[in-house]
Amino acid sequence: MVLVRPGDKVSADGIITQGASSLDESPITGESIPVAKTIGDKVFAGAINMEGALHIRVEKTAADNIIARIIELVEQAQASKAPTARFIEKFSRYYTPAVMAIAALVIVIPPLVMGGEWATWLYRGLALLLIACPCALVLSTPAAIASGLAVGTRRGLLIKGGSALETIGRVNTVAFDKTGTLTEGKPRVTDVVTFAQQYMDAQDENAILALFASVESASNHPLAKAIIDHAKTANIAIPVASKAHATAGKAVHATVAGRSLTIGSPVYAADQTSITAKQNAQIEALQNEGKTVSVLFDEQNREVLGLIALRDELRDDAKEGVAQLHAMGVRSMMLTGDNRLTAQALASHLDIEWQAELLPEDKLRLIDEMKTKAQIAMIGDGINDAPALATADVGIAMGGGTDVAIETADVALLKSRVTDVAHLIALSRATLSNIHQNVIFALGLKAVFLITTVLGITGLWIAVLADTGATVLVTLNALRLMRFKNVH
Repeated sequence: MVLVRPGDKVSADGIITQGASSLDESPITGESIPVAKTIGDKVFAGAINMEGALHIRVEKTAADNIIARIIELVEQAQASKAPTARFIEKFSRYYTPAVMAIAALVIVIPPLVMGGEWATWLYRGLALLLIACPCALVLSTPAAIASGLAVGTRRGLLIKGGSALETIGRVNTVAFDKTGTLTEGKPRVTDVVTFAQQYMDAQDENAILALFASVESASNHPLAKAIIDHAKTANIAIPVASKAHATAGKAVHATVAGRSLTIGSPVYAADQTSITAKQNAQIEALQNEGKTVSVLFDEQNREVLGLIALRDELRDDAKEGVAQLHAMGVRSMMLTGDNRLTAQALASHLDIEWQAELLPEDKLRLIDEMKTKAQIAMIGDGINDAPALATADVGIAMGGGTDVAIETADVALLKSRVTDVAHLIALSRATLSNIHQNVIFALGLKAVFLITTVLGITGLWIAVLADTGATVLVTLNALRLMRFKNVH
């Protein structure tokens, strides 16, 4: 049995046997809004106890708890990723010996078989070797990669090597985490509704907001902080509250201007007051939009005064970023540990597919399943995303995310912009196109002059020009990438 006091981290996976509280499970699920827990509920190691004391019966050893499983999943995923075999490295194994053999045959066969002059065919064989020198071919890939990496870094896209840059361009499905990736990662007030007769006009919504902020002023709950910040931003005077206390995991209470007020969930408010059908319909409508609703009521006369709705809102550029991916023919989907209502509301606004209420191993399983049918990029910011980031074809971490996510991922978006995902794919595609141009140009030029050299049409000086010129032109073509700016 383990005692977890307010502010403590849960030390082991287990079940609550005594007490009730709100737990911040963001280290595990990535979701910013705490979850109410009571007797019989499961809790995970790493979650933070926000309010009341909890007695927990430990059910798993340290080696088998959820944090240990996340670490194990990351290690397995990283070990299973095969290194990218570069085309040039494979080609060079056969190209160089083949060219040496051809040059030797050009020098030996004509004099021996056709009675040609040794000096003439030695000259042509040496010219052939010079033209066949793979300088331009060898430079074609790293020059383009270096330019691509430089362009990405200038925009705030930290790409960890050429292999990652090449792979990104082949991605046709992007899986987003929700909290901190598509959303800001912190709840904000979206609606303030008043029910009390004395607060029925729009101006008096500020009075209800002031009461909410006053009751919450002694709380360190993320929702309480969001309400207080919203009131301060609106320059609303917050009344002084007294006798503040909490019913762990359920409600907060305080006396404001002589009135005993309580803020709780709709379920708790329904037990303590009489919520009308009209009020209940409004609460359900807000919840169907994926919002968390808190109800303010007077304990003495059991009157519901108003409600506040909060939600972790989408980033300003989230919709634009998803639309750009769609225009590029890239499928987008959202994977989140949050509840289904919230996920559905945000996904419908973005017009993307979604899966909700996922633990880290669930995200990993889905990524593994999708990898059999498509090239997958996973984008996240939390410890819980690390296994999926490691197992995806390309892992992309938001710059404001955890150290574990950034270290595990192949790419870090330092400016945390969703639109940078589309820019990253476009940059990779442009780099791949540049590489293909360079390879075709280098090989094509060599093929032409190899034939003319063997036929005696061109000599050593043309061979020197072809070799050096091709190297210069390949490098200049790669440098064109430095002008890459926009998503096409």
